[in-house]
Amino acid sequence: MRSLALVVVLLLPTHALTAQQPERPRCDTPEYRQFDFWVGDWVVTAEDGRVLGRNVITSVLDGCALLESWTGAAGGTGHSLNAWDRTTGKWRQLWIDNSGGRLELAGGLDEGAMVLSNETKRPDGQTVHQRVAFEPQKEGLRQIWSRSLDGGRTWQVLFDGIYRRERR
Repeated sequence: MRSLALVVVLLLPTHALTAQQPERPRCDTPEYRQFDFWVGDWVVTAEDGRVLGRNVITSVLDGCALLESWTGAAGGTGHSLNAWDRTTGKWRQLWIDNSGGRLELAGGLDEGAMVLSNETKRPDGQTVHQRVAFEPQKEGLRQIWSRSLDGGRTWQVLFDGIYRRERR
């Protein structure tokens, strides 16, 4: 048995459609620019000068988000999407890497540094606090990723990278 579909097309003048659409929010308030110091092509090193990787941070989606594209010296890769969340008044980051790692963080500016953090539970029930701080410096920035397994009393540094703009 054949089915017969009836399609009705309603033709409206273009101005009628646009008049009914609410204006799309824009990402032009100062909060959306708070993390722009991270935008660029970077070589990331340890304090001893050893190259840890390269990171390219681009402004995307008409300035509404930052896209991170990481390539580690040991072959790991990852991406994050970072955006100001106007509903919560916080910056949010979602990181995913080629080992299946995933990290969600939220936060904002703290004394000039962008500080993002989270609290998660391990399968054994232990609470893990993580904090990633991006600190602007005279010639670049420093990223320090730390975690605490004791409610924030002590912190272990997992990553400490010094960002220098890549010269091509």
